[in-house]
Amino acid sequence: MTTFSSLERTALVDQLNSELFDVVIIGGGITGAGIALDAVTRGLKTALVEMQDFASGTSSRSTKLVHGGLRYLKQFEIKEVAELGKERAIVYENGPHVTTPERMLLPFHTGGTFGSFSTAIGLQVYDFLAGVKKSERRTMLNVEQTLKQAPLVKKEGLQGSGMYVEYRTDDARLTIEVMKAAAEKGAFILNYATAEGFVYNDQNKISGVQVRDTIADQQFTIQAKKVINAAGPWVDEVKNMDGHSAGKHLILSKGIHLVFDQSVFPLHQAIYFDTPDKRMIFAIPREGKAYVGTTDTFYEGVPKEMQITEADRTYILDSIKFMFPEVQVTEDDVESSWAGVRPLIHEDGKNPSEISRKDEIWESEKGLITIAGGKLTGYRKMAETVINKVVQQLSNETGRKYPRSITKHFPISGGDIGGSSNYKRFIQQSVERGQALGFTERESRHLAALYGSNVEKVFTIPYEPVTDMPRILYVKLRYAIEQEMAVKPTDFFIRRTGDLYFHMANVTAGKSDVLNEMAAILGWTEAEKSKYEQELDEEIRKATTVI
Repeated sequence: MTTFSSLERTALVDQLNSELFDVVIIGGGITGAGIALDAVTRGLKTALVEMQDFASGTSSRSTKLVHGGLRYLKQFEIKEVAELGKERAIVYENGPHVTTPERMLLPFHTGGTFGSFSTAIGLQVYDFLAGVKKSERRTMLNVEQTLKQAPLVKKEGLQGSGMYVEYRTDDARLTIEVMKAAAEKGAFILNYATAEGFVYNDQNKISGVQVRDTIADQQFTIQAKKVINAAGPWVDEVKNMDGHSAGKHLILSKGIHLVFDQSVFPLHQAIYFDTPDKRMIFAIPREGKAYVGTTDTFYEGVPKEMQITEADRTYILDSIKFMFPEVQVTEDDVESSWAGVRPLIHEDGKNPSEISRKDEIWESEKGLITIAGGKLTGYRKMAETVINKVVQQLSNETGRKYPRSITKHFPISGGDIGGSSNYKRFIQQSVERGQALGFTERESRHLAALYGSNVEKVFTIPYEPVTDMPRILYVKLRYAIEQEMAVKPTDFFIRRTGDLYFHMANVTAGKSDVLNEMAAILGWTEAEKSKYEQELDEEIRKATTVI
């Protein structure tokens, strides 16, 4: 087990700078995390660097669904649907605390994308291809049954609906838990570490990565036999550092989501629905909120600087009014929002919704292995495929044999609770344990659901704040810093807790305490504290305003 603590960054950098690795991965989203876990569990000495925080790009800005891509049936991507559908159940079993079955309603109206026949056949084919278990197979509902399930849905032209199961997830926490699992097995992983260039051997092949620790503003070098570019929206930038600009390249698709309190949008049933221009988006209930998205438009700017525009917001609000005419939400009702990009592999003449989500792997003349495309749902299989390529090369070069991937039945960090069938029992036992240690029933349930089998570590953190911050906030913060490598308040409020998207009131109430506590724990200067406070304020502004 290697360290995954912000308090041990210096020691970790020293190790990265002094040892030879079998593989180094550039990119700390879900794809990179999955690759790190697959590699280290096969016996490869593994390193990973991420220029921002883990999951800070696409992997914290998705629709937060582990889903099988039902709409890809329309594009006849049969293999993709079959593979993604099967992977949903694997992701769920390996981390039941971060993935939850969600019954999804697909209403069909006169003149809509789907009709009664196409919905019934489509969902039946989907069930077959995805190997959906009997209890989660599709059911068809008439108009009366549909309105009983979702009374807010537009009644005019309603013909009925199909009900099927998808899986809701916390995409950022899923990424963090996979990353922690890799660290627990021995991977060396560092955030805020930017790849700035490559090192080459006598044969002009890549033999390492020049990296800058942007927290300490220190450059170091990681020596590695193989380098994998899993940088998501920044894949082309990493390729260009290798002088490899020809061939396949990415095109970015922008997606945005708006969050409402259920007091103004009383949504209690997840719905996949038509928009006025025949695109389809999701409306999903979560923790007393309802979030709606995503849009799908080409984006040519810098991903880190992306914001929601007034046109983006209007599109979602108009779509809500179109499908839920009784819901009178306005821009003033938007509590929070997020914007993200999907890195798609360019296909001439296709709009964002038509471009395939298939992943592809290619290698430069100098040995840089790049993986791009794909979906959150398929992260584990993508990782298996790219590491298959790496171990084949290493075997050819050294004669050493490596085992096959074991991640199909490998619980991620926090997921070691005896499988999904034991989840409810685990939660109840954790609630009793938390209450015995002085947490309320609600706090205990929340912590157990958030951290899974790691909750005992959280429950037993000594309560020693420098401020009078609430105990539950304190233990979450200490755990995030000491065992989840949170470096900044933005890491904590966005990717370790999700509060900035779904519980903005928690951010407002806890902002000062978190800043003071992190400053004391991490030894910030006043200038550093001010800088991190400004970064948090900027993220709050982005989530609550448009341009």
